[in-house]
Amino acid sequence: MIRRIISKVFGRKRPVSGANARILARTEHGIARERIDACALKVCETLSASGHKGYVVGGAVRDLLLDKSPKDFDVATDATPEQVRKLFRRSRIIGRRFQIVHVMCGRETIEVTTFRANGQKEAEDEDERPTDAHGRLLSDNVFGSMADDAARRDFTINALYYDPAREEVHDYFGGVKDCRQRVLRMIGNPETRYREDPVRMLRAARFAAKLDFRIDEATRAPVATLAPLLANIPRARIFDEALKLLLSGHALRGVHQLRAEGLHHGMLPLLDAILDDPAGERFITAALKSTDARIQADRPSSPAFLFGTLLWPQVLKRWHAIEAGGEKPQPALFQAMDDVLDAQRNQLAVPRRYDGMMKEIWALQPRFDQRGGQRPFRLMEHPRFRAAYDFLLLRCEAGEIDAELGDWWTRFQDADDDARAGMLLTDSGPKSRRKRKRRKPADPAPAGAQPA
Repeated sequence: MIRRIISKVFGRKRPVSGANARILARTEHGIARERIDACALKVCETLSASGHKGYVVGGAVRDLLLDKSPKDFDVATDATPEQVRKLFRRSRIIGRRFQIVHVMCGRETIEVTTFRANGQKEAEDEDERPTDAHGRLLSDNVFGSMADDAARRDFTINALYYDPAREEVHDYFGGVKDCRQRVLRMIGNPETRYREDPVRMLRAARFAAKLDFRIDEATRAPVATLAPLLANIPRARIFDEALKLLLSGHALRGVHQLRAEGLHHGMLPLLDAILDDPAGERFITAALKSTDARIQADRPSSPAFLFGTLLWPQVLKRWHAIEAGGEKPQPALFQAMDDVLDAQRNQLAVPRRYDGMMKEIWALQPRFDQRGGQRPFRLMEHPRFRAAYDFLLLRCEAGEIDAELGDWWTRFQDADDDARAGMLLTDSGPKSRRKRKRRKPADPAPAGAQPA
């Protein structure tokens, strides 16, 4: 209380750690202006011409230091969202918790954020900061200086600001050094930062896996104790973070990183059941390797397909259990699908919009066994055939089913009509029952008439 009164009377403010940035010239950091996206450059130049500051920030700077091609170029500025909006005709303000501006440039979108401060600018005393009972920050909606903005960021490697006009990097917390040493280090006190936002623990695992970085020991230490705080995070937000990890191009390493840190219970609790089972582990390893290869080759990857692979070991186990109880294969499979999807709602919260595709892929698997008559041709006409076929190959690779089945379907697709006819097997699939035509009843005879 006394400390709070003194602070208000004398206006004392806590110093921001890293308030004085180290400014590195191009000869020190090595990032040429030509490597910056043209649209991001245009945004920074427009801001500068209007008397504002504009910097390429965060992951783009980090990736350029690591000699990688950034996926996105974000810009940070001292201009307010309204000021940014007025400068760019094709732009819009989005967000309620904290407003940002999307500036459209051709087919690209540059995300422009105003420098913002941490919760410390809302309350000078720790007791007054807007947090819940677990220390999670409830409000983070205050504008600030570039130093404030850097202090608010999670890791040192993400608190880097590139000035295109001067080709300088502003480094507040030694992020350039950490990039070169491949170390992931939290800004500020790790325990406090994790309590403010427990999702930062998941981000630490994701960045370490994606960048092949070592997590600083002080940054890692509180994770084992604070991992249960993820239970307080909305499932939808956990799902978004899971999707980022699984579509990062380093999903296999990320999944093992999660488990090593004990964080999978908060993100992918089904990993224990999968990775402790040799067959399940082989299947998931094959699926994640395939996904990583597709993304690294810049090919599309469907989230529904990916989550379908993660849930398949549980579907398969449940399917066999229901069959063992006396149910027929096809109804047993459909019941297993529904049971597994209902059970995971409280774990991962996979959106229901993915249910349809996952179910179709799963339901088509038994049909690959039917290689006689017209069945293979009808299966190839199904809209989900290609996804289901890719799924089948993963099952073959994992040893769940005989590789001969996958080879047959690979050859069948590429064969000509005569070759296909020679490949067909005896049709052993269930025969569809032909419905009996109901006879139309005769008109009733008039009263008094005799039967013919």
